[in-house]
Amino acid sequence: MQVTSTYRYARISAFKAREVTRAIQGRSASDALDLLTFSPKKAALLVKKTLKSAIANAENNASLKVDTLLIKEAVVGEGPTYKRFRARARGSASPLRKRTSHIRIILSDDIGSDGRKNSAEDVGDVASADAPKVRQQKPSAARGKSKGAPRAQVKKKDTEGAEAKTEKKPTKNKD
Repeated sequence: MQVTSTYRYARISAFKAREVTRAIQGRSASDALDLLTFSPKKAALLVKKTLKSAIANAENNASLKVDTLLIKEAVVGEGPTYKRFRARARGSASPLRKRTSHIRIILSDDIGSDGRKNSAEDVGDVASADAPKVRQQKPSAARGKSKGAPRAQVKKKDTEGAEAKTEKKPTKNKD
């Protein structure tokens, strides 16, 4: 069974709060509470409030035991942005964006077919295993195309297409 809790219009940017929710996703509820208690971030306090609310919802509304609860999903979405301004020199102004976020935590007590609790690591993505591997290109500086790189050796090809001897490109003399 799944139980949710949502903290709406939390006064923190979603980018900062996502860092904390990534750390607790897939953990048991009690482990996540311990982790959040000792985290020095502001987002940890807000996520901890939401997690405690979700645990209370599970106990009171769904009659679930706290020991069996697992964080199935911890999602932070962007909320509305408060637009303010700061007065600057010579009568001008610069914008301030005060960002908000919506924190949603979903707890679950599901047990998998092998008797273990389902976690985020147990769920495999079938499409990613079959996908072809893409080779990353090196940056242009690593390939020797930057301005300060020494001239590379160039191989000349014969008319038949076979490789011939190697020559260095002539360099310009700076006098």
